[in-house]
Amino acid sequence: MQKHSADFRFYEELNDFLPTEKRKQTIVYQFFGTPGIKDPIESLGIPHTEVELIIVNGRSVGFDYQLRDNDRVAVYPVFESLDVTPLVRLRERPLRKSRFVVDVNLGKLARWLRLLGFDTLYRNDYSDAELAGISVEQRRILLTRDRFVLRRKIITHAYWVRAHDPDEQIAEILKRFDLSAQVVPFKRCLECNGLIREVEKSEIADQLKPLTRRYYNRFYRCKACGKVYWRGPHYEKMVLKLECLIADK
Repeated sequence: MQKHSADFRFYEELNDFLPTEKRKQTIVYQFFGTPGIKDPIESLGIPHTEVELIIVNGRSVGFDYQLRDNDRVAVYPVFESLDVTPLVRLRERPLRKSRFVVDVNLGKLARWLRLLGFDTLYRNDYSDAELAGISVEQRRILLTRDRFVLRRKIITHAYWVRAHDPDEQIAEILKRFDLSAQVVPFKRCLECNGLIREVEKSEIADQLKPLTRRYYNRFYRCKACGKVYWRGPHYEKMVLKLECLIADK
């Protein structure tokens, strides 16, 4: 069987998945037959969930396109905040109602997202199969530090988090998914993701420590797990940090 070759070029953050020596340059890919273009892309190290647009010989194509000898392929990342509907989108549409499921390595990021008001599922014992299933069944964006999870074929909306520091991670996610306008802080429980509502002090007085009961009068309680919140000394510092974070986006 005759061996063929095609030229691939990956753009922007897709280069994060490539070895240093192959970034931002043309990669010659050799193959037999006419494989679906999704397979060569993933064999070169790019998870399909990170790809939004494929241009072959100047024409937009889908994952079902069959690669041919001498094809010139340009691959672009997900344009979450850019309309590319005149071209062939590789997934139905962006999840504009931004809900997340987060893997075991991103617990602090999950708390950040909940603090900002985003519906975020997290457990420290989710398996890869559970993460993929939740992402698809509940139409949630999967956030992960594990590249291999993103290769599961059923996943359509997911993102590999580049940063290691939690503060940098939340800044990355806000920018990547253009979320600043959707932020509603202090809406969700940091522990369980439930919604928080204001409650009368008399309803939760027996749960408070003496000094808290004496000096604070406004309280909030999670409707799901019952955790009680109030605006303690840390509140103003947290608000300032959130304002700075959002202003940077």
